[in-house]
Amino acid sequence: MSEANPKQAAPSGAPPAEEQDRVEAQARRAVAAGQGPLARLGEYRHLGLVIALVLLAVVGLVTRPENFATTSNLVTILALASTIGVITVGMTFVIIGGGIDLSVGAIMALASVWATTLATQSYGPWVMVMCALLVGTGAGLINGFLIAYGRMVPFIATLAMLVAARGLAQRMSDRRTQLVQPDNNLLVELSTGRILGVPPLVFVFLAVVVVGWVVLNRTTFGRRTYAVGGNPEAARLAGINVRRHTVILYALSGLCCGIAAVLIMARTTTGSSTHGDLYELDAIAAVIIGGTLLTGGRGTIIGSILGLLIFTLITNLFILNGLNTSDQLIAKGLIIVVAVLLQRRSLETRT
Repeated sequence: MSEANPKQAAPSGAPPAEEQDRVEAQARRAVAAGQGPLARLGEYRHLGLVIALVLLAVVGLVTRPENFATTSNLVTILALASTIGVITVGMTFVIIGGGIDLSVGAIMALASVWATTLATQSYGPWVMVMCALLVGTGAGLINGFLIAYGRMVPFIATLAMLVAARGLAQRMSDRRTQLVQPDNNLLVELSTGRILGVPPLVFVFLAVVVVGWVVLNRTTFGRRTYAVGGNPEAARLAGINVRRHTVILYALSGLCCGIAAVLIMARTTTGSSTHGDLYELDAIAAVIIGGTLLTGGRGTIIGSILGLLIFTLITNLFILNGLNTSDQLIAKGLIIVVAVLLQRRSLETRT
């Protein structure tokens, strides 16, 4: 009797254990060899991003020493990075898993509007927080099901969610900004309070980063994310439920949008359909700058956060120096182009 072919065994639900071990071992190697924009530096792949941050800090110290090198400005930079940073963590998972999510900004806006309706606020801040988290996760689940089971291209499915979520947010709020009521001051404390001189929302951001790093680098879920993004067919043959995993990835991205909605409500004391405008572009750009491949299978949380800090620092420097916003966008666009070219050069060199 001839031996069973692994490709024939896969549909029966009992793929060989060796094949699953091989795919997960390959995913572990991808974790260890996460490729940054300076992948040729090996284990020092993030050194280029750190150098860029140092150079930007030097520019700030030279051009605006009286404003840049202050505690209040550092707190401002961290607070600005926190909201987009939480979204960036979710985006990192999605892109490593071989997808893309264009709807993150709109989902965040919808979650903030839903959580700040008078009916929701009447139940107190904890219900507002839970509402934002559930709305974000629910929208992410819809994205995941459309992509995994509806077989829609991620770009199209999330683009449709972007339009629909933003429209629903506008309809719910009647295009008006909804204010957080004074009796919900526990929520506002996330922004106005101080722990070791830093707003609590920064610690929320740091907690999301730590949890994201642990999940991506120290769990089976993280290894399978690399496997699904690197070669979904091989992952399927190894026994990984690729469709279910894809749904979870987008739900995770939606959950991060819900957390970001809580942070934006705390910072602005409002819920608005205009929240999160172009956040999807900033998050994707930060992930790319951090070295995550748009084709999936490679990337790191640390790289994405370094990319985010670079963009946040650039924005801060432009504001301090009174430079035009359009020039800022041009600079960011050039950085993205350079990062993608470095990625391609790195891949060509390795092949």
